[in-house]
Parts: sequence; structure tokens; C-alpha cells
Amino acid sequence: MALVLIGSFFLLLLCNVPVAVSMGLSAVFGMLSGGFGLKSVATVFYSAIAKYTMLAIPFFILAGIIMDYAGISKRLIRFADACCGHRKGGLAIVSIVTACFFAAISGSGPATVAALAGILIPAMVKHGYNKNFATAVIASAGGIGMIIPPSIPFVIYAMLAEVSVGTMFIAGIVPGILFGVAYGIASLFCLKKDPNVVSESKAGGKERWEAFKDAFWGLLSPVIILGGIYGGFFTPTEASGVAVVYGLFVGLFIYKEIKWSEIGKIFVEACASSAVIMFIMGAAGAFTWILTTSGLAGQMSEVLLSISGNRNVILLVITIIFLIAGCFVDSASGFYLLMPILLPVVKDIGLNLYAFGVLATANFAIGQITPPVGSNLFVACNVAKISMKDLCSKIGPFIIAGVVCLLIMTYFPQIITFLPSLMGMNIG
Repeated sequence: MALVLIGSFFLLLLCNVPVAVSMGLSAVFGMLSGGFGLKSVATVFYSAIAKYTMLAIPFFILAGIIMDYAGISKRLIRFADACCGHRKGGLAIVSIVTACFFAAISGSGPATVAALAGILIPAMVKHGYNKNFATAVIASAGGIGMIIPPSIPFVIYAMLAEVSVGTMFIAGIVPGILFGVAYGIASLFCLKKDPNVVSESKAGGKERWEAFKDAFWGLLSPVIILGGIYGGFFTPTEASGVAVVYGLFVGLFIYKEIKWSEIGKIFVEACASSAVIMFIMGAAGAFTWILTTSGLAGQMSEVLLSISGNRNVILLVITIIFLIAGCFVDSASGFYLLMPILLPVVKDIGLNLYAFGVLATANFAIGQITPPVGSNLFVACNVAKISMKDLCSKIGPFIIAGVVCLLIMTYFPQIITFLPSLMGMNIG
């Protein structure tokens, strides 16, 4: 059964079958070879997604789309631009700061890129930025959406590792900011000697105040979502529903940029995005079930532990595994594929599960800007109308900055765990 599962999976990948479909079909072949009927396939597929916690995913996706239609992204950009757009490289910093704010609304890397790229890339080009570099900044900043809460990958990891979603959200705040600072430093370093970049005129106090007032309802969104969770008013899953209602209220009655006639289109768009993720999770869940049932996951864990008795060496090996996996698979597929193997190893070496969840997610965030399958790269290329080759020529400094952050957090996990501990949360 294990041989059929792994063999068919890699054979399908070599035939250029999408990863999710490959996982699903190989799971079917594995079940049939193990004597399970097709009815078992449907049961396992359904059980992978029929969990209350998973309701947060389609709701956060819907909230992100609503808030994009509501015009929140352009208001956040205007406010960030008024604060730091006058400095050399200021628009690159604006892009990163805005991505951090929008990430706290959408919870998705590609969604953040799609919402911001159409506005910020033309603005940067207008001020002398190289178009390929401007696109690289947006693609990289979008990856922060996976780390800054609320994060869809955090929800998936929390379900698989059986840890608190709310605590995972808190654990991601400092690492998300760290990635933002690192990407900002990388941007300024690259722009230091670029004579073509033109700084904007400095905004006055009145202009900044007007920009703040205009963006206030957008800035309030993460406060309501996260404050409600940690204030005990609602769970993370309920918070996703609150985010949808709040977004509709702001879009329809305050900013008035959403028309009643557009609501159907918004829901269809959210359904399409959610269906893709749920299919990936169902197929990956079936694959994981076979991987665990056959005993292969346990055997691979033992092999990994036998590599070295040194905790730091094992952590480095796990990091390399995630970085390689992130180049080829999305976070949902990667979590389902690797967690049955790596969670026992992590528990054995005594690494905190919340720290591991953030590290794993950060790896996949870097994977979103790493060829050949980086999803943020494809979204950014599509919006900017440039080739993947052109974009990859400028993405290197951001990958390096991300890897440096990753290594710092790997060997100093207190960066991840100190905030939840400070708030009195049980982090094991």
C-alpha cells in the first residue's frame, strides 16, 4: 500500500499533474491496493474538511475579498504613503507596511498581492522604480499575509497539530513584523544606489490626519478581529464571520464602494477560491490518512531522528525539507504531507509546537516567492504583465532576507513564544 501510494504520487507529479490531484489520486490507488473500497475514499476525503475550525477558511477568504471591493486597500496605501512615502525607497516601505495591515484582514498571501499590486506597482514605476523590482517587493510583502494573524495556514496547522488557533495567531505577530522589517531593509539596500528613484514630497500634518481618518475603518478591522478573539468575545472561527459582516457594513454603508448588485459576484469569487483550498485539503487529508495508516509516516520519522542526535542539526534538516517543499507545493498540501512525519520528530526533540507551526508557515511564506511554483510570483507577474524570468532576477535579496529571519527564529524560538507567554497563554 505504501509503495503504491508514494510511487503513484511521484509518477503523477512527473506527468505534470497538479499536486493536489496527484495526492488525491495516489490516495485512491493506495486505498484500493490496501483493500479499502471507494466508499472509504469519500469518507476520508470528507472527514478531512468537515471540521468546525475549517469554517474560518472560507469566511476569512470572503472577508478579504469584501474588504478589497470596499476600497480598504487603497485607503491603507494612502495612509502609509502619507507617513513614509517621502523618504527614498519610501514607496517600497509603504508596500510592505500596507501588506502587513492587509494581511491582518485577508489571511492569505496571494490575496494580499492581488489586492495591492494593481495600485502600488504603477505608483512605484511612476516614481522611477524598476518595474521588475517593484513587482518583487509586492510579491515578497504578500507572503507576510501567511504569518500576520489571522492566517489561513495557521488554522490548518492548528487543526493538524491539535493546538489553539488563537494562540497560533498571537505567536505569529512578532515573526510577521520581523519579516516586514527584513524585507524593508532588503528594499532600502537594493535602492540605495539607484539614481532613478524619486522621493515624493513630504505630507503635512493635515494631510496625514485626513489619510488616517479615511483609513480608520480599515485600520479598525484587525483590531476588532483580534481584539474580539483575545478579549473572549468570540472564537477565531466566529471572528471570521464577524470579519465578513464588518466588511460588508463598511463597504455598503461607510465607504459605499460596494454596490448591492456586486454582492453576488463577491460571493461567487469567494466560493471559487474556497473550493480550490477545500479540494486541496480533502485530497491531502486522504493522502495523509494512508501515509499514517500504512506506518510509512512513522518509519520516515525514525529515519529522520537517526540522522543525528544533535537537536540543532535536526532543526536544520527540517528547515531544509520545508524550504524545498515550499518551492513545489502550497502550504495546505505541504502541511498535510509533512506533518505526520515531522510532528513526532519535533515532539521528540522538545521544540515547542507553536514555534514549529510559525517556522513551518514562514518556510512556506518564503516558498511563495521561490521558483518554480511560488504562487505570489504568478499573481504578481499576471498583474504587472512581466515574465517570471524578469521577476526572478530581482527576487533574490528578499529570499535571502526571509531565510535569515527563518534561521534566527529557528535557533531562537523565544522570538515566537515570548508574546503568548507574556499574555498568559498556555504554550506547553
